[in-house]
Amino acid sequence: MKSETQDIQQIFQDRRQYRVPFYQRAYVWDKEEQWDPLWNDIRDKADLRVNSDTTTPHFLGAIVLEPQPRRGLRGVEAYHIIDGQQRLTTLQYFLAALAMTLRANDVAALQTVIDGCLWNPNTDTMEKPEIECFKVWPTFRDREPYQEALKAMNRDELRSSFAVSFTQSGTLKKIGVDHPAALEAIWFFADQIDEWLSLFAGSERERALEHLAEATLRDFRVVAISLEENDDAQVIFETLNGRGAELNATDLIRNFIFMRADREDVDAGNLYDTLWTPFEGQFWIEEQRRGRLRKPRLEWFVQTALQAEMADTVEIGRLYNNYRRYGIGGRAPIPAETQLRMLTLHADQYRELISGNGNNPIGRFGRRMAVWDASPTHSLAIRVASLGLPEAAQTSIYNDIVSFIVRRTVCGLTTKNYNNVFLQLLKKFKGDEATASGFHTSLAALDGQASRWPRDDEFRRAWLNEPAHRNFGDVSRVRAVLTELENAMRTLRTEEPFTPTLGTLDVDHILPDKWYDHWPLRGETVTADEASNALLSSLGMSTPTARTERILLRERLKATLGNLTMVHYGVNRSLQNGPFPQKRERFFVESNLHLNRTLMRAENWDEEDIQKRGNALFETARTIWQSP
Repeated sequence: MKSETQDIQQIFQDRRQYRVPFYQRAYVWDKEEQWDPLWNDIRDKADLRVNSDTTTPHFLGAIVLEPQPRRGLRGVEAYHIIDGQQRLTTLQYFLAALAMTLRANDVAALQTVIDGCLWNPNTDTMEKPEIECFKVWPTFRDREPYQEALKAMNRDELRSSFAVSFTQSGTLKKIGVDHPAALEAIWFFADQIDEWLSLFAGSERERALEHLAEATLRDFRVVAISLEENDDAQVIFETLNGRGAELNATDLIRNFIFMRADREDVDAGNLYDTLWTPFEGQFWIEEQRRGRLRKPRLEWFVQTALQAEMADTVEIGRLYNNYRRYGIGGRAPIPAETQLRMLTLHADQYRELISGNGNNPIGRFGRRMAVWDASPTHSLAIRVASLGLPEAAQTSIYNDIVSFIVRRTVCGLTTKNYNNVFLQLLKKFKGDEATASGFHTSLAALDGQASRWPRDDEFRRAWLNEPAHRNFGDVSRVRAVLTELENAMRTLRTEEPFTPTLGTLDVDHILPDKWYDHWPLRGETVTADEASNALLSSLGMSTPTARTERILLRERLKATLGNLTMVHYGVNRSLQNGPFPQKRERFFVESNLHLNRTLMRAENWDEEDIQKRGNALFETARTIWQSP
């Protein structure tokens, strides 16, 4: 590569165009972080020249350029901007603002010099003069406002081209409009130049403008690095952007794919428009939290897709390196289009999985798993959806995964090993084992506290005896289990076979959590203090009695699934701790939930009723979340 220090006039005066590759990010610099500091530096240099003080070069950093081959005699020299597009684009915005000011003040000689740094001459010898006339050609997302803004000869033309951005009095709106960066930058620089110029009067104004132009074109330097034929633009791009920086992992991945496309005989622009542009939508750029990390959803998706393809661990902190390893391939690099089609295929599956929409098996799986923090299962779920298995086989596999997670949750077993568990299952899910029966066998073979799939006996003990809220960790999971029970209890013979939306219902302890005032125990009132003392006796701090044993049994059973249902409290939340007859009339008699059918007819509700209902619900549960 060759490097040369050049001032701004040297950068822009030749008949050439600096092109931002379409796969790079859009223009993102703004007033506070970049425009204002740049203007302050330019103004300071201009002030030195006005005062006849000595000036020294001000370095703006480096730009990296890749010369593009030229076909035939027509056209201009073209360079891809590998690094530095934000800087070069901002300088064009400043020069456009300066050109407007020169026109407004009738400084024709300087106008010619500045125009020479904004426009390539001799359009009749260009292949595409409407494009090649510009010194900098931005990525397609910025092109329309960029062209309109640079073509504007004065502020009135800017107002006409961007009418929605201005008030009726002609000022730039401050709220309610997201201004194009090209307009906002040029308007900002024009305002700053006009404010500075107001310090000068008469003939001093033209001289001040000359100093400002000289300061801009001569006092600011960049190190222009031009790649040569054997230089690898991708490696250089990664070196500049891969360790810190402005670009996130998926920016680097995008550039990796399209630099590959540039080396292949494909229509890279069409690939971008059809296969990458969808990833720039709001769904993909929204940040999502996993543990302590917040990342754009696109990064989590690419991690998931890569793991599904490679059947190996992909660390989110090394996402680009892992993707590059995938893209380079084994014996030969994977073509850009193949990479993009892989991502597109998995993106459709991932969207269904995350949103829980659609009636494909993976969409139904996503709905069921929405509350279970099931990200460790995502790569496996994508893999299952990708192999062309019959829908019944996919559904069977997804049902096994749901059963595994729900049974372990009910039993109070740890989730800490799920990443390893599902990665190992993913690695096995290939060849002859990529079947529903093969997967079931692999999952059922897991053992140990951290990975076993609970059998019916363990599941039943926990269902009848374990406190649901403690083991589930979140009331939404209790609601999800109750909802699935309700679904299963409805059959096609019922008047309403499909469950209404239950997300707004309250999870209710039928026998209340605070039961002491209205729920006698064998006809005798129990105080809260007695319940506390009973708990102490269970810890060996006092001698238990038959009464304390009965209190402890009630305290234990009140939190089990046999005592939980769903109701709509509405304005009657205070009644949740009321006596059973009152709760039954208010909440259960008119309920259309099958979960509450037995409660409509019950005369009383105590420990025996809780255990009886718990057993009945368990028989339904074991058919939903089937045994290994």
